Amino acid sequence: MTQSQSTDPPRRGATPPSVPPRLTPDPTDAVAGNAVAGNAVAGNAVAATAADVLPLGLVVRGRRVVVVGAGTVALRRVMALLAVGADVHVVAPEATPALAELAVGGALTWLHRAFAADDLAGAWLVAACTNDPLVNEAVVAAANERQLFCSRADDGRLGSAWNPAVGRVGAVTVAVQAGRDPGRAVAIRDLLVATVEAAAIPAVRSGSGLGRVILVGGGPGDPGLITVRGRAALAEADVVIADRLAPLVLLDELRSDVVIVDAAKVPGGPSLPQDEINRLLVEHSLAGRVVVRLKGGDPFVFGRGGEEVEACLAAGLAVEVVPGVTSAISVPALAGIPVTHRGLTQGFTVVSGHLAPGHPDSTLDWPALARLGGTLVILMGLKSIPAICSVLLESGLAADTAVAALQDGATATARTLRTTLGSLTAEVAVAGFRTPTIFVVGAVAALGA
Repeated sequence: MTQSQSTDPPRRGATPPSVPPRLTPDPTDAVAGNAVAGNAVAGNAVAATAADVLPLGLVVRGRRVVVVGAGTVALRRVMALLAVGADVHVVAPEATPALAELAVGGALTWLHRAFAADDLAGAWLVAACTNDPLVNEAVVAAANERQLFCSRADDGRLGSAWNPAVGRVGAVTVAVQAGRDPGRAVAIRDLLVATVEAAAIPAVRSGSGLGRVILVGGGPGDPGLITVRGRAALAEADVVIADRLAPLVLLDELRSDVVIVDAAKVPGGPSLPQDEINRLLVEHSLAGRVVVRLKGGDPFVFGRGGEEVEACLAAGLAVEVVPGVTSAISVPALAGIPVTHRGLTQGFTVVSGHLAPGHPDSTLDWPALARLGGTLVILMGLKSIPAICSVLLESGLAADTAVAALQDGATATARTLRTTLGSLTAEVAVAGFRTPTIFVVGAVAALGA
């Protein structure tokens, strides 16, 4: 087995200072193989300095791209290529487990052998990613002969394509080249990405006249726990229809002209009807606006997101769903409670306690849940918790079963009460718990104390 095409490039010393490009090598330059160091020549191509690089976006969807090598550096290149739809062919005697699994699943083609020049037939782009400089040199030379752009992982100066540091914010792509200083490129990339996120620059409308709807799960309350895509969606918004449990502090980051609709549904208090929310989504989108429906947790976990999608699709509107970090798992985790734990439970069940046991509209079989074992996570159950505790106890759960009550998710007012099933009703009342409160029933509720 040859390791040279399956592992990472070796560490290299400092890059020699750049010099003005020459079309022919200077006789005083040190020659290594077919390359001239400093202002190197590989095949027929002059090694570039930063001033020689043309920034260009390549459309590789459905087009063959050959990656030679299958180590962790190759893995980075492959994942970026797959993300933009390239037809990736990997050439290497062995591969990292992640790349091998991608090949088994059909995401890419893996040729289990050493590189041959004919592997580049039909390719649009090439990447030399082995740890053997001689193999990488041969790949670049073969690409040059075929007039194919080729990047070289061990010494980018000797390739005809350079890989920038890339960041994406919604539809915006930031790509940075900083000579041959990858650390500087990454630092600048991160600064630019943060600037784009903070600027909230509205996208230019296509002129089609139709807007779109984006359902965003905002997570358990902490604005740092919304997804990157969710935050980018807010930067695109013309209208934001926000629930009370969404990370509302993010509203202060919106453009001044964004319309904000308070769609709070306060238990026993003011509430915007769901039909009205659906109407607003459709109305604003038909007016050509980007409408973000900002929810707490995940929009499809007791968030009525499915109903809103149906309303938009019925009106012929485009809908994007941005999943969120559901409070059913994240809030217990923040309290140190895993919903599964080896030796204690092999599963968990998430239910809504909005309708008490015995309610004619309830579809839950509470006695069956008591017999099921594992962890039971109850959302929206504060009002119904006395009846829920009674039926769980009557159905066989022990009174000393561990229970945790978790109020206010990932916010500054969050608090945790650990008790037992037999004592829960009384202790929650004495402690004055209020909505939103999540209950975790089962052995794991005693963990993390």
